[in-house]
Amino acid sequence: MPSQSNDAGGVAGRYASALYELADQAKCLDAVADDLRALRGLVDDNEDFARVVASPVLSRDAQVAAVTELGKRSGFQDLTVKFLGLLARNRRLGALRPAVGAFLAELASRRGEVTAEVTSAQPLNDGHLDSIKAALAQALGSKVALDSRVDSALIGGMVVRVGSKMIDSSLATKLQKLRLSMKGIG
Repeated sequence: MPSQSNDAGGVAGRYASALYELADQAKCLDAVADDLRALRGLVDDNEDFARVVASPVLSRDAQVAAVTELGKRSGFQDLTVKFLGLLARNRRLGALRPAVGAFLAELASRRGEVTAEVTSAQPLNDGHLDSIKAALAQALGSKVALDSRVDSALIGGMVVRVGSKMIDSSLATKLQKLRLSMKGIG
C-alpha cells in the first residue's frame, strides 16, 4: 500500500471525510459505519477480497465490478457501495482500511466517544463486550465505542488499545516474556 494511504489526514482521511459528510446528510451514519466495520473484517479475514483490494494487476473495471457486487450482495447501503466503487475507479482501494479507520474515528469524535480496539483470541459475546465497554468508560471518564477483532495468534486473553495506550494481557505475550526471562537465567 502507498504510504500516503495510511495517513488519516492524507488520501484516506479525505475519502473518509467526504463519506462522513454524505452519510450525515443522508442520515445513515450508523448503517454506513456498520458496513465499513464489516468491510474491514472482510479485508482481514477473506484472502480473496484482500487480494482484490491490494492487486495492482487487476484492471480498474474488474475491481469496480468486484467491490460493487460484493457490496450489493452484502446488503450494504447504496452510499457504501458507491464509495467502494469510487475507491476502485480512482485506484485507491489500498486506502480502504485507513479510510474505514478515519471514518469511524470521526464518528466517535463527533459523538464524544473514545474508540477502543479490542483484539481477542476468540470472538467475545455481547456480555463480555458490554463489560469491557463499561470498565473502559469508567476508567476513561467518557463514552467508549468498541471495535472488536479476533486474532487466534494471541492464544488466549486480549489486547486493548485506546489511542496510543495498549493493555496486553494475551497469553502469547506472557509466553514471550517467560521465554525472554528464561534465556536470562540459563
